[in-house]
Amino acid sequence: MADKVNVYSLAGKKKKSVELPDAFSVPFRPDLIRKAVNVVRSNRRQPYGSNPMAGMRHSVSTWGKGRGVSRVQRLKGSSTAAESPNNVGGRRAHPPRSYKVLTEKMNRKEMKLARLSSLSATGDREIVRNRGHKFSDKLTLPVIVEDKVEELQSTKDAIELLRKLGMYDDIERALARKHIRAGRGKMRGRKYKRAKSILVVVSEREKALKAFRNLEGVDVATPKNLNVEMLAPGGDPGRLVLMSEKALKEIGEWNL
Repeated sequence: MADKVNVYSLAGKKKKSVELPDAFSVPFRPDLIRKAVNVVRSNRRQPYGSNPMAGMRHSVSTWGKGRGVSRVQRLKGSSTAAESPNNVGGRRAHPPRSYKVLTEKMNRKEMKLARLSSLSATGDREIVRNRGHKFSDKLTLPVIVEDKVEELQSTKDAIELLRKLGMYDDIERALARKHIRAGRGKMRGRKYKRAKSILVVVSEREKALKAFRNLEGVDVATPKNLNVEMLAPGGDPGRLVLMSEKALKEIGEWNL
């Protein structure tokens, strides 16, 4: 990873070079990154479970043995079997329990190291390429842009900037990978599966969010709310990052 990176103008031209903060020189730890992302995901899950009385709201009794039929519970006054897990309309044998603990724990120092490690991976060209991102070979990573990028408010201007920088191919890659989810999930508010593309890091999120939020796979964040899942979605490090100079300075002030 290079110690210096270029700062680009909104026209896509190199303005100057700056040194990367120490946060980008943390050793690469893919094992910790994967573990941290799994912890973040597990802690976002909501408890769920079936009604304890599901399949049990019947008046039943068993006929006992000696009749040449199975000794399952049957509706009173009928031969219809009920309640047992192997019967139609019966309870489930091992339903999900709402009191099951779904959260996982991780040491603070480990989580901090995982975040810094995933941040440093964004500056490694080979790791970013291996994650599938597409960008111009002339760019230095992470892509640092002058602070005027935070003033962009239209998607048209954002697309123009990404084209000039040679990063728009990654948006098209993410758009081509959008597809309808297989299975029941498509009925439950998550119809499409989408790929992640560029992570835009700015000091103030509001204006930049308007410009970038409609681009496929793009996330907008500030240095304050950067976490390991944004930097390494799915536990795969090496996300393509576009960052303003102000945001880079804020990261340089982090207490390592």
